Amino acid sequence: MRLYAAFVYLFLYIPIAVIAIFSFNAGRNASDFVGFSVKWYGKALDNPFIMDALKTSLTVALLSALFASVFGAMAAVALQGIRGPVRTAFDALINVAVMIPGIVIGIATLIGLVTIFEQLNPLIDAIWPFASDAPRLQMGKASLVAAHTMFLMALCIIIVRARLAGMDRSLTEASSDLYATPFGTFVQVTLPLIFPAILAGFLLSFTFSFDDFIIAFFVAGSETTLPIYVFSSIRRGVTPEINAIGTMVLGASLFILLIAQTLLRPRKGK
Repeated sequence: MRLYAAFVYLFLYIPIAVIAIFSFNAGRNASDFVGFSVKWYGKALDNPFIMDALKTSLTVALLSALFASVFGAMAAVALQGIRGPVRTAFDALINVAVMIPGIVIGIATLIGLVTIFEQLNPLIDAIWPFASDAPRLQMGKASLVAAHTMFLMALCIIIVRARLAGMDRSLTEASSDLYATPFGTFVQVTLPLIFPAILAGFLLSFTFSFDDFIIAFFVAGSETTLPIYVFSSIRRGVTPEINAIGTMVLGASLFILLIAQTLLRPRKGK
């Protein structure tokens, strides 16, 4: 079993290691290592198209992670007080939302948003009071944030509910016995205890949103995220510049995931 596990890990991580190694290639051919150089990192960071795509990805990821962690924490706290068949139904819906393939979410979100836009745009035109053209609802950053938030909320709910399940109930009961209001109990007792899980959910949501290509491909409209830019570029051939982008994204993602894992790790004595 150890040998089998070793082969599996090698199969998964050797291609990633090759990308990282060839990002330091001095030549222009991504598959022919002719010498060590970091020039492709500089070229990638000086490319205005890459920086624009990076800015879009960071904006969408930050907003999506913020909304998903806040709304997910609120939903997790609310669901914690539900029991019986209703709780079972909500649990099933949350788990299904995590298991649904990204392409299904992307297509469903695209169809849903297009249908909504077709209904609302004529209404906006009819009630627009100014002489200028009325604003149009269309695909863009807002649709990206909405799609990612809906997908990532389920992840945040699962993380926060796991923290709530391991929380000592005697603390909230003691707060109630000391005449604290429900809101006061939440702010002074519950929120500090679940905040590491909320922060971990935020970091994981940021990583998933930043790295997402499938959902973004359907709902981005004219916007270009970094994964979409990379996909468009490799259709013309893989270059060391693309390897450099992939290595930087990989390093940032691993760093964020490490922080999230540290936050989720049970503390000694808890």
